[in-house]
Amino acid sequence: MTPSPDNAQATPAAATPARAVATRRISRGAFAPFGELIEACEDGVLFGAQDAHLDLFAGVPRFYLMRLPRRGLVFRQITRHRLVTQCLASVGGKSWFIAVAPPGNLDDPRAEPALEAICGFLVPGDVAIKLHKGTWHAGPFFDDEEMSFFNLELSDTNEVDHHTSYLEKRFGFPFCFAPSA
Repeated sequence: MTPSPDNAQATPAAATPARAVATRRISRGAFAPFGELIEACEDGVLFGAQDAHLDLFAGVPRFYLMRLPRRGLVFRQITRHRLVTQCLASVGGKSWFIAVAPPGNLDDPRAEPALEAICGFLVPGDVAIKLHKGTWHAGPFFDDEEMSFFNLELSDTNEVDHHTSYLEKRFGFPFCFAPSA
């Protein structure tokens, strides 16, 4: 999820109006098609349904702090990892946004998400998320100048398992988050 020029916010002179993606505050049930919400629990609680179910068997796990500059709240592409689950959480307790679409056609490297399947979530800073294998995602996005995120994936995920759909090229417009009331 390294920032790239394709994900940069457009300049006003050349901007195509962005299509608003319905965005809601994350909840366990609403996020279930895309992954798992990881909330704090008491120390000593045994592993169970409240925990993230990880699949890191395809390589060497990599847990790192990912520092990102502000990219605005507009996105032009969405990515998936077909071989691994991924976990994200903000450092410092700040809220952030992520766009997602359900995983599907994991065996087809040319598959792309349906336009109507893309939705957004506001993720509070006191939780983490686990993305299912193959979940399409764009983000993290935020309004601060810079934020850091805990990221758990494989050591080579962004080299060998990084499948991107260029949404603006496919549909003719970028996307933005539209928080619902």
